[in-house]
Amino acid sequence: MNYYELVIDIWDKHRGKIVGVVLGLIFGWFAITYGLLKAVFVSLCVGFGFYAGKRLDEQLERPEYLSRMFKERR
Repeated sequence: MNYYELVIDIWDKHRGKIVGVVLGLIFGWFAITYGLLKAVFVSLCVGFGFYAGKRLDEQLERPEYLSRMFKERR
């Protein structure tokens, strides 16, 4: 097993832990650098931005009835 396969294997098995640690490090750095309230504010803004972007992506997908109505014709 080479290095790349090892990294992919670790990522597949521990994705949530890795993401959680990275987010914790970023939040901790913000809290130390800018203060706890500013770090919480930035975290809330990021969370809201993620939520709004996710909702926008869901709305941009073509609904089922439109797919049936405008089928690709050959």
